[in-house]
Amino acid sequence: MGLLLGIDIGTSSAKGVLVRADGTLVAQAVREHRTSSPCPGWVEHDAAAVWWDGFRALTAQLLRAADTEPVDAIGISGIGPCLLPTDAAGEPLRPAILYGVDTRAGEEIAAQTARYGADVIERCGSPLTTQAVGPKLEWLRRHEPEVYGRTRRWFMASSWLVHRITGAYVLDHHSASQCTPLSDLRGQHWIADRCEEIAPGLEWPDLLWPADIAGHVTPQAAAATGLPAGIPVVAGTIDAWAESTAVGATAPHDLMLMYGTTMFLVNVVEEPVGSPNLWGTAGVFPGTYCLAAGMATSGAVTGWLRDLTGADYATLTAEAAKVPAGADGLLMLPYFAGERTPLFDPDARGLIHGLTLRHGRGHLYRAALESTAYGVRHNLEAITQAGGHPRRLIAVGGGARELWTRIVSDVTGRPQDIPRHLIGAAYGDAFLAASGTGRAKPPDIANWNPVVSTVEPDPRTTTLYDELFTLYRDLYPATRDAAHALAARQRAGA
Repeated sequence: MGLLLGIDIGTSSAKGVLVRADGTLVAQAVREHRTSSPCPGWVEHDAAAVWWDGFRALTAQLLRAADTEPVDAIGISGIGPCLLPTDAAGEPLRPAILYGVDTRAGEEIAAQTARYGADVIERCGSPLTTQAVGPKLEWLRRHEPEVYGRTRRWFMASSWLVHRITGAYVLDHHSASQCTPLSDLRGQHWIADRCEEIAPGLEWPDLLWPADIAGHVTPQAAAATGLPAGIPVVAGTIDAWAESTAVGATAPHDLMLMYGTTMFLVNVVEEPVGSPNLWGTAGVFPGTYCLAAGMATSGAVTGWLRDLTGADYATLTAEAAKVPAGADGLLMLPYFAGERTPLFDPDARGLIHGLTLRHGRGHLYRAALESTAYGVRHNLEAITQAGGHPRRLIAVGGGARELWTRIVSDVTGRPQDIPRHLIGAAYGDAFLAASGTGRAKPPDIANWNPVVSTVEPDPRTTTLYDELFTLYRDLYPATRDAAHALAARQRAGA
């Protein structure tokens, strides 16, 4: 049997892996890229330069590493839910509008919430927020009518790459379940009247499960990428769900913590659950459902501090490790790009509270890590209140390293399993390709990527972090009006 290729297009980088059918990692590659922000609240990717060029570059690098072993199945994931409008041939008409970090469609969110009311959460599983695709489509129609007039199809990162290499126009059921208010969660179909009302005249993609075969590499795509023509390509999905697959968070009560540019949580539940504070979605495999939560930043704040101070991550981590729990009385709100769950407040703003002249960059870095941990605890409480029951937490992602995971376990009081491979979504993509071609079943991921350690919370920090978490929760409502006023000034100065 040949190799499985997994490619993931993330917010700030793309990753790829080659994996054998038993889960053995043969090669991996990373390619960094950037988002663009032409206006405050806008976050975009150039699909050709970021998604397609990234896919081709990673594929070329990995094919060289494969030597004589052939690639014979492909899985792809990417950021989402996002919106790339194209013509009938799939050619992009503007840069892709990214997921919940793009906050441009506030008026459309309010209008659709008023239009569809409580039925949105009941039928779709999630409230209308910056994460939803429906308001982004309406924003495009209202604000860029010339672009919309030429639009015939729309894509997410994974579905557009699948289209580029197979010609298929499909979207997976999980990604569709985040297209609020356009998809019925229980029925798992498009809501036709809403689709026509919000985005008239568009073609809508056929729906498949992430591990279903969407098509096969065309001769044209083979020439452009070096991949063998005719090999199968599965439908793929949004990166966080491929990542949850990679670490075995696939059974009810499992919860994945993804340490990346943003922090993301996926809790597998037994039945569809709707919540005004979270996202209720379809799962990766048929018959599964999830409650999901996501912070607008996490690694983005640590990256900001790295760039601001000029120190590398290793230096900042070493300095933060020497700072005691609680960062010597420093408390941060990590809302540097607004906040997603459970606040759903695009006008929330970052705050560093308690600063004195004796605080240094190590204190700031530790406060940033702790702020993410408080955000995780806030979301875990929201998940439990909504009816989720997370019992096993599994960490994944480039940030899932010793200090950060230890702080999160200390703040939440919960252990975290650490699997062998922290590569994340690309590894999950390879597993989905294996599943779709009959070489693996969902439980096999435990053999592919076994748990190698567990981070246990330190009971000595419990009282301190409980007290600081209370202050963290109080700080946002105490400063919200000022944050909103400043956000309005920032927009006005654009």
